[in-house]
Amino acid sequence: MNRWNEYIVKNKNRFLEELKQILSIPSISNDEEYKTQMHLCATKLIELMMQAGFDIAIIEETSHHPVVFGKKIINPELPTVLVYGHYDVQPPDPIDLWHHDPFDPQVIDGSIVARGASDDKGQMFMHIKALEVMVKTGSLPCNIKMIIEGEEEIGSPSLPEYLNSRKELLKADVILASDTAMISMEHPSIETALRGMAYMEVELIGPNRDLHSGVYGGAVANPINVLCKMIASMHDENNHITIPGFYDKVKELSKEQRGEIGKLPFDGTEYKKELGIKAVWGEDGYTTLERAGIRPTLDVNGIWGGYTGEGAKTVLPSKASAKISMRLVPDQQPEEIANLFKAYLQQRCSPGVTVNVKYLHGGKPIVTDTETKGYQAAVKAIKATFNKEPLKVYSGGSIPIVALFKEILGLDSVLMGFGLDNDNIHSPNEKFDLVNFYKGIETIPFFYKYFSENKS
Repeated sequence: MNRWNEYIVKNKNRFLEELKQILSIPSISNDEEYKTQMHLCATKLIELMMQAGFDIAIIEETSHHPVVFGKKIINPELPTVLVYGHYDVQPPDPIDLWHHDPFDPQVIDGSIVARGASDDKGQMFMHIKALEVMVKTGSLPCNIKMIIEGEEEIGSPSLPEYLNSRKELLKADVILASDTAMISMEHPSIETALRGMAYMEVELIGPNRDLHSGVYGGAVANPINVLCKMIASMHDENNHITIPGFYDKVKELSKEQRGEIGKLPFDGTEYKKELGIKAVWGEDGYTTLERAGIRPTLDVNGIWGGYTGEGAKTVLPSKASAKISMRLVPDQQPEEIANLFKAYLQQRCSPGVTVNVKYLHGGKPIVTDTETKGYQAAVKAIKATFNKEPLKVYSGGSIPIVALFKEILGLDSVLMGFGLDNDNIHSPNEKFDLVNFYKGIETIPFFYKYFSENKS
């Protein structure tokens, strides 16, 4: 056992209790009612970062939620790693599907269960503890800067302005992020691509008030009926998206690249069993892994309108609404896709109903360079702790700021995550396996070691 592991074992219970402290704070970024809790979480992170050994840790105000910035500079001549994470979380709804209060973290069957456990507080906190391990053992080989934002779950709207105004402060050699997953502990992996995002809200307005469906039904357009018909029309019989121009800029993968995906470990039967489904679904001509990683999508994330209470109420609603997200692949641009989406709905809206479409947020898809010394350092780090070569994986998720790091700071990102696909992120009973939490703390110091040693 090396001195890093000795320190982790000695302090693992404290690490867990500190993680519980930040998991207990409902830092929900999409709801202004939680603005105070957002600042409370940022303040707690500063306290924990200073205890871990950062030289400074400060709150940086933005036009919306604050950014937490910290740094540990041991020698300006040495390489600098900029670590990225986020402290904001998704809303916990539906609350009734949680086994306990989502902000009362509990250890259940070897996992910490709470909103934000894996996405991203648990994984972000690994980096704070990894720095502590290296500082306390006198083995930190490079400079560390850390940026922890509070807007990732709403598309990082304030981050472009923040990055542009802090270029000198954030100057580094590479970005290291753990806001992603690996295939499994038996099959460690590194994500080499992220899909982009265009997130939309649609509202259909019909009559000036809710109407009696017996008196007016069949004579006045029902906004819910119209909305459902419009949404259904966005996929054809092959589950191909029908919006004109949607696929025009899609960068298709080569036969060889698709072949690499086909070699990844995947058990279709176990996949369906774990999700409780009888069959998979998706675009014809593609495998499940391809559909979930390299193909664009369009999904309804929420739909509402009319009467949804207990019992019956024969109402023809005045309004109907939906939230719809589209995952994008290279070279699709979120603003262009949002405009195509809006035009599609406007052109197909039934007479008697008005459609309003809002583009809430988005982010560009990215592909990371696997030839960089940062990526190679991550490969060596995982080999050092897992004793096997990590696999390359195309992720279906989106992290808007990764593309911004490249555009504004000119930095490549390494996506070395330790979560699992079954961590229930964005869902009830989100978890983070403690073995993964501690394995991350063990692995991150090796990244610093190998990145510092590589002089190329």
